[in-house]
Amino acid sequence: MSDHPARSRHLGLDLGGTNIKWAIVEHDGREWNTLDRDQTHTPAEDGPDAVVSRLTTIGAEAIRRQPGVSSVGIGVPGLYDPVAGTTRFLVNVPGDWAGRPVAAPVGTALGIPAALINDARAFGLAELRLGAGRGARSMVGLTLGTGVGGVIAIDGRLHFGHDGTAGEIGHQTLDPDGPPCGCGNYGCLESFARADAIAARCGTTTVEAAVDAAHAGDPKATDGLAEVGRYLGIGIGNMITTISPDRVVIGGGVAAAGDLLLDPIRREVRRHVFTTSLDEVKIVTAELGIWAGAIGAAIHGAEAAG
Repeated sequence: MSDHPARSRHLGLDLGGTNIKWAIVEHDGREWNTLDRDQTHTPAEDGPDAVVSRLTTIGAEAIRRQPGVSSVGIGVPGLYDPVAGTTRFLVNVPGDWAGRPVAAPVGTALGIPAALINDARAFGLAELRLGAGRGARSMVGLTLGTGVGGVIAIDGRLHFGHDGTAGEIGHQTLDPDGPPCGCGNYGCLESFARADAIAARCGTTTVEAAVDAAHAGDPKATDGLAEVGRYLGIGIGNMITTISPDRVVIGGGVAAAGDLLLDPIRREVRRHVFTTSLDEVKIVTAELGIWAGAIGAAIHGAEAAG
């Protein structure tokens, strides 16, 4: 009898408003390894049926490239029902997604078990298992993009809550009289740190331009990132006080700013957190880039299938 557990392969599909990314990962019983990955356009304008059909087609093509896949996880940008495998509301993907079956049709077509996960939670799971959160017992993750996605891991496992929504760090209230948020609340962290708010504070059209300008020494961009870092630091400080994680992982395009963003975050955290030793909490940027969602979806599919 071999001492080495059997290797298994798992597919992850990351549904975005513009692109669908996929990754196939392999697990040898101890380590995760990414075997293959690619992306294609999301036919969002053609409606949910076309999108689900494209997920299935892409999944089948991926499995043809890397046979032997035993599960599929699907990352979705919004709310979903984890038991029914249906979507509830998707951000930036037009159409009626309320109650739309996704896991069942994709899993049936591919002939393997399928599970849904929120895309920010998928990002966090990938970083926890083989990225910047690797080795952490507990972790808080934020992905900064069109919105502010979040994830919480406790004792080495993602915390999903009763309906998959646990970890919505971007929707904690920082200022009850603050600007309106897309979720319906006012003064959410997301309303201060989403992409368009960052660009506006930095005097640029995009987050990427803001990061470039700050790296070039532009004072408005530097001050803008510092102000965003302040709000992020308050929100992250709240999470550290509540959860006391080993690691805080920050991903998304603006994370490319590095210390121009991390230094203000760390300063603000030190101003607010007095209940735990911050020497034990590392605040770092994510490592897996744009593929984290697909990798994490694959890992979730594997773990959900048992």
